Formats: sequence, C-alpha cells, structure tokens
Amino acid sequence: MELASLNLPEYDYKIHKKDDKYFIYDVIRKDYFVLTPEEWVRQNLIHFLINHHGYSRNYFRVEKQILVNNRQKRFDALVYNKSGNPFLLIECKAPEVKISQATFAQIAGYNMTLKVPFLIVTNGLQHFICKIDFENDSYEYLQEIPTFELD
Repeated sequence: MELASLNLPEYDYKIHKKDDKYFIYDVIRKDYFVLTPEEWVRQNLIHFLINHHGYSRNYFRVEKQILVNNRQKRFDALVYNKSGNPFLLIECKAPEVKISQATFAQIAGYNMTLKVPFLIVTNGLQHFICKIDFENDSYEYLQEIPTFELD
C-alpha cells in the first residue's frame, strides 16, 4: 500500500493488514480503523496537533454524530478545552480532494450547532485555519494553528 505524502511531519504510525484491507491505529479512539485516504489525513493531523502544538489527546473527539438542521451528521474531529467547551473543529478530506467552498459550507453547517471558535479544513496538502467571530458574524483566516487553550 502506498501512502500519500502530506504537508505534515511524519510520525510513527501503526498499520496492519487484515483480509486485504489496511487499518491504522487511532490514539484517540484507541483502536484500528480502515485506512482510507481521509483517515490517513485525519491521523496525521491529530498527531501533528499533539506532537507539535501541545494539544492533549484527552480533549479530542473523533467521528461523533451531531444533529444539524434535524439531520444526523458526523464531524471528523473536535477538540475541547478543559472547561468542556468546543475549541477547534476539524474537517479532513482525502489528499486528492480539492478544498472547495462546499467543504467550508460543510464545516460551517456543523459549526452552526457546535459554536466552535476555530476551524481547520485540510486535505493533508493544504490547510485552512479560521477564527470565527460570532459577535460580528465574520471570520478571518489565520497563518498559524491556534495555541491549545485549556480554559
């Protein structure tokens, strides 16, 4: 299996094969999951946030369902602060998927429910980081990943 090169630092990942399928270990969910291109991006980004930006794995939630406009949706990853408030919402796409306005509409829809101050949209090659200003109903793109805040 050939893994796509990403615009993220490499980490010591664990992959195993079973019945012609590959699985990658997720340190958040503490189990192996089917290694899709999107999962490859998600795992690399999670490790980047933990190993290079000091995010605590204890505050991540991965692939959880939420209700958006009375429809069940599933976000890729969400980081909470120590107070239990959503801090950073993550939307991952496969490396071959171009980040588009539809991608931002998807994460914005999730954020109408979650009210998260920071968003990351990535395909592993391009990363877009946004800070949401709820008071002024606006957002700004950031050059850096926000510092993990416990409060």
